[in-house]
Amino acid sequence: MKLNRALEQQIAVFGEAGSGKTVLLSSFYGATQEPQYRQKNVFHVVADDIGQGSRLHRNYLGMRDSSRVPVPTKFAADSYSFSVKLKEGAKAKAFKAKPFDALRLVWHDYPGEWFEQGVSGPTEAQHRVDAFRSLLGSDVAFLLVDAQRLLDNAGEEERYLKSLMANFHNGLLSLKDDLLEDGKPIVDFPRIWVMALSKADLLPDMDVFKFRDLLIEKACDDIDALRKVLAELVDGSEALSVGEDFVLFSSARFNGGGIEVNKRIGIDLIQPLAAMLPFERHAKWAQAKQLPRKVAENLLGGVGVLAAALTGRKLDIPGRMGLLVNLIGPDVLSGAVNLAGDKVREMNADAMAKQEYLSATLTRFRMDLDQAEEDGVLLRSRR
Repeated sequence: MKLNRALEQQIAVFGEAGSGKTVLLSSFYGATQEPQYRQKNVFHVVADDIGQGSRLHRNYLGMRDSSRVPVPTKFAADSYSFSVKLKEGAKAKAFKAKPFDALRLVWHDYPGEWFEQGVSGPTEAQHRVDAFRSLLGSDVAFLLVDAQRLLDNAGEEERYLKSLMANFHNGLLSLKDDLLEDGKPIVDFPRIWVMALSKADLLPDMDVFKFRDLLIEKACDDIDALRKVLAELVDGSEALSVGEDFVLFSSARFNGGGIEVNKRIGIDLIQPLAAMLPFERHAKWAQAKQLPRKVAENLLGGVGVLAAALTGRKLDIPGRMGLLVNLIGPDVLSGAVNLAGDKVREMNADAMAKQEYLSATLTRFRMDLDQAEEDGVLLRSRR
């Protein structure tokens, strides 16, 4: 997590060509521009690049009003930055008391073609390396499993899943020498790799537990091979989670030529996952006290201040070293990590009443993730 006046979370989205990445991104942003979304939430989502935002909104409106699916992009390694700006009305004093007053989500879209086929020459090879380096600051990576491809291979799903995992595995392995400088593993690297079922509306009877079980039954060894190649890239492989978290995504319901954009699954979890999943996982890893010092410093940069913002309390630890040495000890952090149930709802209601919209947003995120687990849409690792 990068920290200034905005706490920045980065996500990387990996999926083969046709797996729905463009539709997913367009549905995510377009839905945030609907009046119902703005009325429901205490923040606005604004595209930092106006041109990108307009194109994504156009894609969404094409689906909503004309049942027109966005044109897939090819070999386009793009990054999209969205600012989550709190609505006017939050108390000025509350802003000044917080270590940050806004959130920013950076979405990295890595071309699926680069995992499925070789590059055409040295120029494209360098573009591929540069594109991957650009997403190394991501906290969370989503690996998309295409529900349509599962349907196409019904009864023999392992054929598709093994191919998918092998493509990811081999693609990462081919980048290894270019990514590792002097052979040294990377500190700043995506450490939470979530398995995500895209186009989940095509498999209405599959909840997140059935999705997890399918992957374990049909591709357990292949996911483990992917985990091992990722561990070869990253410094402090103890702080690495691959195939331990699962989520269902559906950008809309595609029905007889029509597209119902209000029938989404899991899309509204992207922001909460980007904000809260690294916070929860990094703190747990740090509690194990097995991380190399440089890795611990990298992971814990924003954890303490996010805990303070989440709980509405002040984290008073002098200096950066004090923050890193004592971060896991204070009640404010352990309390934030273990928040659940009625306590989260109580804190959210209190923050709303006091117009402390930052705390309200973060507690709402936590509630959304808990509800998604109850609904069978999300499954978080307990490690």
